[in-house]
Amino acid sequence: FEKRGHKVKAAWGSAGAARDRVIKGEAFDVSILQPPTDIAVASGNILKNSERPIASIPVGVAVKAGAPKPDLSNAAAVKALFASARTIAAQDPASGSAAAVIVAQALAKLGVADEIKPKIRIAQGGRGVVEIVAKGEADIGLTFLSEIIGEKGVDAAGPLPGDTAAPISLVAFMSSRLKDIAPARDLVIYLSGEEAAKVYRARGMIPAR
Repeated sequence: FEKRGHKVKAAWGSAGAARDRVIKGEAFDVSILQPPTDIAVASGNILKNSERPIASIPVGVAVKAGAPKPDLSNAAAVKALFASARTIAAQDPASGSAAAVIVAQALAKLGVADEIKPKIRIAQGGRGVVEIVAKGEADIGLTFLSEIIGEKGVDAAGPLPGDTAAPISLVAFMSSRLKDIAPARDLVIYLSGEEAAKVYRARGMIPAR
């Protein structure tokens, strides 16, 4: 996209942090948010009808590089994996991490939240999850698949099945305060196009189009 003459200044953060920045009215041209987005839209800081789905991201399982990949074919297999794991690296849902919230919901859905809680090794961000698994300090790690694929010291065992944890959507919005809408519109179109979709697929994401 930048080869076309644009310059993108990206700011990274958790799903909750990104949503809060929009609600508070911090300056942005394009924001990538995860549902729920109703409060952000109601803030008045998002351009009306600028919503465009980008991709969805499943939560995946990381194992130490070279380790056998567990069966993730269905909820029963995942439940058995959690029961057999000695230590599981994951993020704290209180941190605002969308991946952490999805993991907590999956554990509750499987009915093993209380059983698994003592096994959880809290990590700082998806990178922290990967690092703990790479060091051999946890049998498996749970974070977005896109944060696992291609990282040193770990292999992606695959995504959690849909009957355990549904992928979360990424949606692009434009600011209502734009002086020149064209560059922001071009970025949103690019991020939802086929060229970007190739990158999403390579990182374990599911393009929206």
